[in-house]
Formats: sequence, C-alpha cells, structure tokens
Amino acid sequence: MLLMDSSTKISFNRCIRDGDLVIVYERHDTMKAVKVCENSVLQNRFGVFKHSDWIGKPFGSKVFSNKGGFVYLLAPTPELWTLVLSHRTQILYIADISFVIMYLEVVPGCLVLESGTGSGSLTTSFARAVSPMGHVYTFDFHEQRAVSAREDFERTGISTLVTVGVRDIQGDGFPDQFSGLADSVFLDLPQPWLAIPSARNMLKQDGTLCSFSPCIEQVQRSCETLRSDFTDIRTLEILLRTYEVREWKMDHSKVDDGNSTACPPRKRRQPSSEASVGDNASSPAVMARPSAETRGHTGYLTFARKCVS
Repeated sequence: MLLMDSSTKISFNRCIRDGDLVIVYERHDTMKAVKVCENSVLQNRFGVFKHSDWIGKPFGSKVFSNKGGFVYLLAPTPELWTLVLSHRTQILYIADISFVIMYLEVVPGCLVLESGTGSGSLTTSFARAVSPMGHVYTFDFHEQRAVSAREDFERTGISTLVTVGVRDIQGDGFPDQFSGLADSVFLDLPQPWLAIPSARNMLKQDGTLCSFSPCIEQVQRSCETLRSDFTDIRTLEILLRTYEVREWKMDHSKVDDGNSTACPPRKRRQPSSEASVGDNASSPAVMARPSAETRGHTGYLTFARKCVS
C-alpha cells in the first residue's frame, strides 16, 4: 500500500505484478482482498477469473471471466482495506478515522502511539498519514492479535512504517523510550483513564490525544482524568447518513397530492423542463432516499491537547 521502495510502490501509476495484493470489486458492498498468483484463479458468481490475465494491467482495470462477467481490480488503499479486513475486534470505519486523523493533526513525519491495535483498521490509515518519514508504534495486550496484525501490515506493504508490540498499556503504560517524543496518542481501551497519565508523559508539549469509547460512562471518567493535564477537551459522536440517488419511473397519473402508494414522495428532480405532471405516460425522475445500510452509533471520540508547562 505504501511501500518505501519506489520500484515496488503500489499505486494507480504502475501495473499489477505477481504477488501483489489487490481488492477485487464486484459492487460497493461486495469486495475481497486477493493476492495475485500467476497460476491461480478466482471463482465467483460471475465466472472464473485467471490471475495471469490480471498481471500487467493497471490498478482500476475491468477484467472479464470465462462467462463474460467482470470485476474491477483496485489498489488496497486504507479506505478499501477497512472494508475488507478480517474483524478480530470491533473496528473504526472511515467516518471516525477521518476525524481522528484530522483532530490529532497527524501529518508526514509524526510519531504516533496507539493502543490497542485490534484489527488494524486505524493503524493502516495512520501509516499512510505519517509516511514517508514518520512511524506508528501500536500495542495490543493479546499476542495472537498482534501476530495477525503484523501479518496484515506485511500484506498491505506498510510494515516499514508500523511496529507492533505486545503490552498491557492499561497496566504497564507505554514504554519509557517514547517519553516526550510522541506527536499523538490514540487509545482504544476498556478503561482508557488508566492509560492517560502514561500517554501524557509520552506526548510532546502541545501534543494531542484521542480516546475511542463505545459507552458514555467511559467518556465521563476519561474526561475527569484529562482535566488535570490537558486542555481543549471535546467529545464527538460521528453519525454518517448515506443516500441512494437513482432514476425511478414515475406514473404521473397516480401522483396527485403526494399520497400515492405506488411511489412515495421523495426529494426529486425532473430530468428536463418538458416533463408534464399531466401526462399519463411514465417518465423518469431522479430521486434520493436514505440508504438502508446507514450505520448508527459506533462510539465516542474524545480529543484533548497536552497543556504547555
């Protein structure tokens, strides 16, 4: 994803090679990560796809199966990786991740500390944000999760930007070697208030901290602890609402006062000024409605800035 060797860097500007990781895109809710192997095939509802046909094509290519079906081969960006990775724990999604990156002020060259690693969704975005000269040190108390995360970071090409450690940050705190060096700290822990004193010692002056908590009681206790050494404390809940915008056939003879059962009222735009409500024939209209897949509450994001001594 972000390999430092420019000759092997995965981007839309070079062609797919044997051994690359690609995201096979069928539709917006059906994607999977596949490692390209010259002698392998992918079978799905659209037919059989030979990996050998993929090699040499640029990322973003449309490829066809033996039955004429097709998929797209996309580069494994952090946004797409978040949608296809294995869920070892609850993960942060794109809406929360974008706020975390922005409010923690993570830029190229930053040193970021994270606890816990979990499935590595946020870690992958951190890695892209700090590249090429920064680094992410992420910790998880569960050894097998840490091992799986390392393997994922190898697959996605960010292992040079991420170091995974096994450590109980709530009980032992962050390693002393990072004292006063971290630009940002992110906590995803059941009792984040226990790790806040250690996080404070790791941060540079004016450094930023974020804690992700699913329950408001966790937020309250964390904020109580933050008040002694942090300022600019704020908590946000990100609720993302997506819309489906598509063209529908409308029977104008059945649309009168907006109470038609055949086509319920929606925000709509007639494709041309020539459309007449009085016409009996069906005509297309562009309509928008909330998506049934809209996600609700994921968690609370609490941000704070270390006080300048």
